[in-house]
Formats: sequence, structure tokens, C-alpha cells
Amino acid sequence: MRNLSEYQQSMDALRFTPEQKARLAAEAAAAASRQTARRTRRPLGRMAVIAAVMALVLAVGSSAAGILPAPVDVFAPLFGGSVAQTEVIDKIGHPIGASDTDNGITISADAIMGDQYNAVIVYTISRDDGERFLPEGKIPDGTYLMIGGFGGSTWSRSGGHGSAWFVDEDPDDDRVQYVEAMSVTDEPLTHANATADFDNLTYWDPDLETEVPLYEGHWKFRYEVDFEDCGVALGGGETFSQDGLNFTIDSISVSPIAVRVAYTADSVMVYTSTESGRISDEDARESARFMENVEILLTKTDGTVIDLSTSGGSIHSEDGVSHCTKGQVLEEIIPLAELESISVGGVVFPIPAE
Repeated sequence: MRNLSEYQQSMDALRFTPEQKARLAAEAAAAASRQTARRTRRPLGRMAVIAAVMALVLAVGSSAAGILPAPVDVFAPLFGGSVAQTEVIDKIGHPIGASDTDNGITISADAIMGDQYNAVIVYTISRDDGERFLPEGKIPDGTYLMIGGFGGSTWSRSGGHGSAWFVDEDPDDDRVQYVEAMSVTDEPLTHANATADFDNLTYWDPDLETEVPLYEGHWKFRYEVDFEDCGVALGGGETFSQDGLNFTIDSISVSPIAVRVAYTADSVMVYTSTESGRISDEDARESARFMENVEILLTKTDGTVIDLSTSGGSIHSEDGVSHCTKGQVLEEIIPLAELESISVGGVVFPIPAE
């Protein structure tokens, strides 16, 4: 980024979550009677999943041969397998079954679930010869598998943010899973068409301090995005003030898998000029007034509070105001009946159970 104008355009397009600033390892929720899956979350930055404008794909993908996996079998080991959680998956999960093969490696999209502005997709990456997928002694936790190209799916013209991680339930078998969580800012995701695009698989060698090629290839396929919007709409017109700004809540969407909040500030972000093009401390404090400092708290019926204040999102300033959107996919499926309320800037909204 060479100048202030480029920085401003970039900030208008998107914001990053803390997950997108480092690779983090996290334990996946265990489903009943299933082995605990290990996963390594990492940002999608190098895979260019963040885009201000994405092309809408017009063709519908083909299904892979054989019986499609049941969404509950795909998502329960990753996002929770309680009775209430599997009921949600049964309602909103949708099998995909599209795939592509190159250089002896097949990548297939197994299933998708989401709401109007968020989606989670699970892919399986496997060796066609049935041999061990990872080098001996390597597992996703600590190996830092990486995948190039776009590294996921596109189906919206809207900007967005997200994260992805690998899961390997059996390090000795011929496959791993790749999970993509995606949030968009403007246009809905449901009832559209998508394309998945991947390039070479690599992993990080800590001794060499570099990426090591694992499997070369290019995988690209298309599929239909068809899942039920499981979100409920809240808010509209409520106001709050803080940090010298007045905010109006435009809309709130809460679903068992994600939260999205849109609001308008009565001022525009003012940037300082920096020769390096990097964000200055002053600019970071200024942007925090519009984004990070706006508290978003999701409260469960058992009293647990989930702080989503640092969720990723976007800022777009025009006509003396700033339109802000932020949200994220949750770490686990939380049925609406287990959610009590959401608070935005101190304004509390009860969440209906249905």
C-alpha cells in the first residue's frame, strides 16, 4: 500500500478479526460417540478470501459420484453433537458433493450450512491411492498446513472476511478435512452459485523456517449454494453514544452459527498521513472508535457471555456518516433456545427461541 488513498480504500472494504493476525490452534467440540477432532485455525489472508468485489459464478456444479455425506455426520464432530445441535444441523445443513481431482489428489465439498450473511463449508482433501496423506510424524496441529490459490469458495459480489482450518481425525489415513468459515457484509449468500478454487498444498517446516511443498495441483469446481437461512432479525433504529460518536443500529442478525450487526456512526473516520502506508497508532485509535470499541455481547440462557466486540467487518464512509458492519461465525452451534440476548453498544435485545 503506497499511499493514504490506498489505505482509505482498503479500510472502506474490510476489517480483520484477531484470528486473521496469527495462526491459532483450537480444540474442536466432540460429538457423541466420535473421536475428538483436532484443528488449527488460521487466517485466509494469503489465500485472498477477503475481497472488496467478488465475481458471481453462474454455473451450477456437478455432484461427486456415490452417496452424499449427511450434513450431521460432517458438522457434528466439528461444531458440537448434542441433541439440540444435531437438530439444528438437520434443519439447516445441506450436502454438496462437488469435487475436482488433480495430480492424484481429490478435493470435494462435503456440506454447507449458514444464514443470510454467514456460511461454513467442510471439504475433504484425499489421496486417490489411499496412502497416508501427511508425512510421517506430521499432524495439522504444529504442522501448519497451507493451501494456495483463492483457498475457498466465492459466490457473492460483497466484501467479506473469514478463517479456515484443517482437521485430521486420523493422522495415518489418506485424508484431511478443511473447514472454511465465511462472513460477507452486504449481499446475502443463500440461493446462489459458487466456485471453489485451490492451488498447491504446503506445510511449514520450523527447522527450515519456510514452506515445504506437499502436493502440487490446481482444483476448481462449482456447486449450488442452497441452505435454509437460520437467522432471526432484531433491532432497527435504536441509538447509543460513546467516544464522542452517536450510533444508530440498522440491523442485527443472530443465528445458531453466527452474528452480524450493522450500524451507522454520525461521523467519518479521519486518517492521518503516513509515509510508510502502514496504519499509525493514531489511525488505529480512530478506527477503534467505530469498530472494536462498539461492544457486542451474546448472552446464553445459562449466563455465559460471548464477547464478539472484536469481530471482523467493514467501514464505508460517505455523506458525513460511516456505515459499519461486523460479525463472525461462532465456535460452536448454539440453538436459539439457548440464547437469551444480544447487547450492542449497551442496547439489549432479547432473542426469541424460535
